[in-house]
Amino acid sequence: MTSLLEGARKLVTRGTDIGARIEALEAAAEAARGRVDDDVVDEAVTVSARAAGRLRLSAEHTVVAIAGATGSGKSSTFNALTGLELSSTGVRRPTTSWATACVWGSAGAADLLEWLGIPPRHQTMRDSLLDSSQDRTAAGRADRELDGVVLMDLPDHDSTEVSHHLEVDRLVLLADLLVWVLDPQKYADAAIHDRYLAPLATHAGVMVVVLNHIDTVPEERRQSMVDDVRRLLDLDGLPSVPVFPVSARQGIGIDDLRREIASRVEAKKLTRQRLEADLRSAAGRLDEASGGAEPRELPPARVRKLEDALADSAGVPVVVDAVERSTRLRAGRATTWPAVSWVSRLKPDPLKKLDLDLGAAGAALAGREDRRPRLPATSPVQRARVDTEVRALADDASAGLGPSWVEAVRRASTSRLPEVADRLDRALASTDLGVEKLPVWAGLVRVLQWVLVLAALTGLVWTGLLVVGGDLSGNAPQLAGMPVPLLLLVGGVVLGVLLALACRALVAGTARARAEAADERLRAAVHEVADELVVAPVRAELAACSTVRSRVATVLKD
Repeated sequence: MTSLLEGARKLVTRGTDIGARIEALEAAAEAARGRVDDDVVDEAVTVSARAAGRLRLSAEHTVVAIAGATGSGKSSTFNALTGLELSSTGVRRPTTSWATACVWGSAGAADLLEWLGIPPRHQTMRDSLLDSSQDRTAAGRADRELDGVVLMDLPDHDSTEVSHHLEVDRLVLLADLLVWVLDPQKYADAAIHDRYLAPLATHAGVMVVVLNHIDTVPEERRQSMVDDVRRLLDLDGLPSVPVFPVSARQGIGIDDLRREIASRVEAKKLTRQRLEADLRSAAGRLDEASGGAEPRELPPARVRKLEDALADSAGVPVVVDAVERSTRLRAGRATTWPAVSWVSRLKPDPLKKLDLDLGAAGAALAGREDRRPRLPATSPVQRARVDTEVRALADDASAGLGPSWVEAVRRASTSRLPEVADRLDRALASTDLGVEKLPVWAGLVRVLQWVLVLAALTGLVWTGLLVVGGDLSGNAPQLAGMPVPLLLLVGGVVLGVLLALACRALVAGTARARAEAADERLRAAVHEVADELVVAPVRAELAACSTVRSRVATVLKD
């Protein structure tokens, strides 16, 4: 059933301006849900649903509600407009809490009356009564003027019966045109001005005010009284609402009131004006609750500061320093003179101490949930810095927004903060630091060093044999005036030491380059964690706020 109603609503509203406004208000309410006060959001949802429901019903009928206080002559005005005694009159109203409706042009009105909640026993079809009337001339002309009107006489809004209040409040929301009947003795009553007229300042285009019982006012005072009513309406924010002085009992001004109603009904704009006023009012309150500033993009500099704080708290500088020192150790071991390289093996590898980048063993452990690098614990200063940057990011993102959106952004920025430390540990543990393999040049140098070692050993053995034979310089081959065996020995040792010294600069450069590369990879991992757990939730709130603002603008556009 729900899907059928939704389909019907879309069929009615799709492609129309009023339909676009309804859909925009629905989208704004959906985006604001959980971020803006529930009462404001619920009102927007109710208004959009009510507007869609009204559009599905008869477009040929206009709902006119006559409302007023006890003794204002509301029912006598209703009877005067209908030409029938349909509502009881007097100081005290009947105890029924139902409105009375008179319909001109009954075709297609049944669904509308059902939507209004008017019981059949309180409905009168004016056409059928006119057929049996003896006076078909004047009444017929009046009825043709009001063709398509559903005229309702509402219960007294100041009744002591709570059910009367509820019925008036309900039908005031559903009527296309509101006719407020005031009494000369209590037209300034705050009950109607504060509860109904002033709150409906956005609905001036669908309101008429009637000052009834004007016959009880001396003629010389009538205009001043009308002017005073006009002054009060101006204070209510209703300067464009017309005021009609009438006497329902004497018939004074009734024809003017009927023509006013007829002219508005004939224009076929009342229903649309009422719905637009409802939509604009609800959208205005949603807009006010959202604040006046447009949401903005998060400044990249602010995001970087947060990522720097997270990287520092996660131990990225410690890992980067370990990468540089580990590279120096591993590459230095490969390029130094092999005779002393064993000394470097006595030094612990900085990365292995942190349980990071352990080659094949590390790759096997990378997928384990319980694997964590052995990094120094986050200090209170580092935690405080992270908290400060998160708050600064939220404050920057929500600057100028309404209080509800400021709170929503702050809540989003911290909603997943407890997960950050664990996710950073896992991100660092799974990041390839790129230090397992030696650089190609270091491998070549190691080969060359071993060649020089072999040359030196060959020279040493050869020289030893010659020394034992007592013929070091006699039969030994010569090169540049030196015995080759001695040249191999000395040259292998000297060149090996010189090569090791020369490679120190390359080792240092490689260590720095790998440390920089590791820093980029680690910060990229930190960026992903920060984006998923902090930045993305904040951006989602800003996107929702932007949706509300743009959809509200669609509803409020002229």
